[in-house]
This record gives sequence, structure tokens and C-alpha cells, in this order.
Amino acid sequence: MLSASKGRLKETRARRPANSGSSARKRRARVNFVSVAQLLLVEDDPAIRGALIRALTERGHAVTSMPSAMDALQYVLDSPPDLILLDLGLPGLGGYEALRMMRAVSSVPVVVVTARDNEAEIIRVLDAGADDYVIKPFGAGQIDARIRAVLRRAAQGGPPDGGELEVGGLRLDPSGHEATLDGAPLDLSRREFDLLHYLAMHAGQVVTRRDLLTNVWRMPYGGADKTVDVHVSWLRRKLGETAQQPRYLHTVRGVGIKLSAPG
Repeated sequence: MLSASKGRLKETRARRPANSGSSARKRRARVNFVSVAQLLLVEDDPAIRGALIRALTERGHAVTSMPSAMDALQYVLDSPPDLILLDLGLPGLGGYEALRMMRAVSSVPVVVVTARDNEAEIIRVLDAGADDYVIKPFGAGQIDARIRAVLRRAAQGGPPDGGELEVGGLRLDPSGHEATLDGAPLDLSRREFDLLHYLAMHAGQVVTRRDLLTNVWRMPYGGADKTVDVHVSWLRRKLGETAQQPRYLHTVRGVGIKLSAPG
């Protein structure tokens, strides 16, 4: 697995049993069953970069690595990968700024890999367009599972999708990424639109925070419920309502959020 050591990640290998031939063949068979993903790893620490390259290559991925964000941006423009693993603490142009620049020119999935565990930072990065956020230290199996989960969602097409939706005076057009309330345009961020669209697709149903984290924030392993609550609060403000006097967004205590037309 990959573990922390003096601020770094290092690769540790379990001792193999003497009769490891057949298990090795089984591992190779599983890897060959999955299509090879072209990954771009943006990490300036040589030790972490080397450990991740080895771990991901062993799991069947093709990994290209870059130590700086500027090199990575050029690579994304020239040869878009299937997925980007992005560290935040990069020299020169930082990971957050690089993420915003990537999102301006590319929709390639981005998984942020960093030691920063501050919740406000996590929310900021996810709102900037990251598809997942993994905190160091982590196991090689975990990062591989998250990569595969993000790639599955990208292949299926995540929110928003489908045609126009109407709930009361609320109208959402996913093709134009536009929302109106009683005919007036709503100024929504990408994440706010995705959240409102997902709730509109399930209008009248109570949607759990875990469902929202999985399908809107693309965090299948869970995350902070406060992330959802903060965005719901922002949406309420833009819809002209409050938690005490809801019109469209209703909190069902201990369960989740329901979007419904005003009664």
C-alpha cells in the first residue's frame, strides 16, 4: 500500500508466499480484463510520483507523469488523457489554479490527490471542477478504485443529462446549462446547477446526502455532509427562500433533501 513517511508517500510491499505463481497469474488476468486507462499524474515529489506510478502500472494503467502544472496543461491540450491525478502543492502554478485552467479547456476527469484535509479547501476544489478528492496517505487499492469509479461515471455521462425539466416555476435546461425561476434567469455555479438538476430529476422524492455526494459530487466513498448543506443553503438564497420558510427545497430531518413545487 501507499503510506505517509515524513510528509511523503512510500510504497510498501507485502511479503509474497512461496507459491505465488498462480495468484500472480490471477492478478494479471484481472488487469487484462479492464481496459487500460491513460492517466496523467501531476506530482512534484519524486518519491510520491514513483510510488504512484508503480502502484497504478501494476494495476493495468498507463501512466504519464509531470512535475509541474504548466507542463501538464500543455500535455492536456496536445494529448488529452482519460483521467488526471493532480496534486495541489505544486511549485510555480499551484494545483488549484491549474484545475481552473484545465476546466476552461477540457472536461477530462480530475482526481485531486493531496495531504490537505481542510473541509473548506475540499469544497473549494470540488466547486472548481474536481471529480473526486483523495487525502494522503491512502492505499493503492483505494486510489485505483476511485479512478475506476470516476472513469465509469465519465463513460456513462454524469449530471446534467436529459431534456428540460420543470418543477413549478423552476425550469432547467441542461443542454444550455441554464435555469430560470418564474421566467427570471438564475445565476448558478456549475455545482449548484448540477445539484438542482439532480434534485429536479427526482422531484417529490427525498434524496439522501449520500446519494448527492455520490451522484453530484462524484464521491462514492462519502464525504462531509456539510458540503451538501452549504450548497443547499446557497441554492435557497438564490431561489428566494430559507430553511425556515421553504418553497422548493425541503429538508427532511435525518433523511435528506426534497425538491417539490410550492403547494
